[in-house]
Amino acid sequence: MGDLPERPDDPSQLARNPLREQIRRVLVDGLLSGRWQPGERIVERRIAAELNVSQAPVREALRELTALRLIESVPNKGARVRDFGVADMAEIYPVRAGLELMAAEIAAPRLAADPRPLHREVEALKQATAAGDIEGQIKHSVDFHREVVLAADNATLSHTWESLGVEIWTALSVRWLDMELHAKAVDHAHIVQAFEKRDPNVGRMLSDHVLNYVHAAMRSHDKTH
Repeated sequence: MGDLPERPDDPSQLARNPLREQIRRVLVDGLLSGRWQPGERIVERRIAAELNVSQAPVREALRELTALRLIESVPNKGARVRDFGVADMAEIYPVRAGLELMAAEIAAPRLAADPRPLHREVEALKQATAAGDIEGQIKHSVDFHREVVLAADNATLSHTWESLGVEIWTALSVRWLDMELHAKAVDHAHIVQAFEKRDPNVGRMLSDHVLNYVHAAMRSHDKTH
């Protein structure tokens, strides 16, 4: 079994934030770093001992990752990492694209009047790209899309979008499927311009932008299989 992710450098880190969320972050970091591979067991008791916490919050964090379909519960064997593939993206990304199309159409007047949050993410994405910072590119690409969703000011829409685990799935697709990160600043800048110009097709533009990523993954998969 792979080693557990290291404890947070700051011992108070777990105390400052909700315990379940911090444990979830440790588990996700372990998946992204390759400490746990698809099919490998994640032992609840060992994680609890490593982080010096009870098993209850670890169990809660594992349930959240099960809901995101990152891990699966196997009868009499506990939790193990799912074998993530293009088929998962083919299910998740069209749902995400539909939600973002709706969000863009609702948020269009607000973002046309004040596109500054989007410009900030585009600029941060440019800087991350120039620095070769993959994690930064993932973060600011996802945050760009999150700003569109938040601008729709619809709690149900926002909650549903967040429940997809967009940032985690984006990172996993890059690391596990060797996908090129579809986070070009120029693509996002074009979407901002569409909002500023009150382009009636901006929702479809954003949706297509999301779907292009999974289409690229499927083409890459077909070439190698």
